[in-house]
Amino acid sequence: MSILLIIISLVVGFLLTCSALVFVIGPVMMLNPRRRGDEFYKSRGLPTSPQQLHLPYEYFHFIASDNKSRLSAWFIPADQPKATIIYLHGVGDNKMSGLLLAKVFHDHKFNVLIYDSRAHGESHGNYCTYGYHEKHDVGKAIDEIQKKYTIGKIGVFGTSMGAVIALQAASIDKRISAVVSEASFATLRQVTVDYQKRLLRLPWHFLRNIAMKRSEAIAHFKHREVSPIYAVKHIHIPVLFVHGKSDAFIKYQYSEELFAAANEPKELWLIDDANHNNVHDIGKKEYEERIVKFFERWLLS
Repeated sequence: MSILLIIISLVVGFLLTCSALVFVIGPVMMLNPRRRGDEFYKSRGLPTSPQQLHLPYEYFHFIASDNKSRLSAWFIPADQPKATIIYLHGVGDNKMSGLLLAKVFHDHKFNVLIYDSRAHGESHGNYCTYGYHEKHDVGKAIDEIQKKYTIGKIGVFGTSMGAVIALQAASIDKRISAVVSEASFATLRQVTVDYQKRLLRLPWHFLRNIAMKRSEAIAHFKHREVSPIYAVKHIHIPVLFVHGKSDAFIKYQYSEELFAAANEPKELWLIDDANHNNVHDIGKKEYEERIVKFFERWLLS
């Protein structure tokens, strides 16, 4: 066998091996992200319940838009609330991640609703589809709190996957009056290639396509329709885009693209030295004040 044939055989074998791995492992990683538990927060000295921050709350469940998955939620009521803010967490995370910001909102007289997305935290659900199905769950959450509380106007704060869900939800639910999108990607197709390059060091789109097609068949969704950049073109409410300029997971340029595609009124705030997970820590008081003022401006008018 010539050297050329040996090389071709090795390359073909390598590609087939990569394809097989991606076909099997890719959908698992995408659809079933590892669930972060309370030990993660305890080990960092962070709160794991509203009670630890002396916040009043109701713990409850509501049914997702698939009419079967039970989603776990906290509703934190304010005295004489100005409005209500829904907090949506990132992939693999849970409602505990929203507690510190919920305290800030509550201190400024906002009700806060935080819930575990499908296949996250304490919620049921077999698969995570990055907003394809989850965007409808936001409306179900609103339905639930409207039954019990006077909630006023509704704002949504989403971080990472939560931002992706928030933008898609706002494009279809007119009850949402303002959105803060922190560290959103522009399309699922683009960001999956980014992750593939980082994890496997391989740029080929056909590997992404293999994983996507298999994931679509398993979870019954269409990955091309997970597209915040399409959603923002159909949003006609105020949106504040926030992103850390040192984000190595989701490039800050995606928020720039979303901002460019969005309708007015809109704002873009890129935070120097902030990465994907420490935007609040780096932004500190200015971060809290800018987000609160944004919601006060658009939810109290």
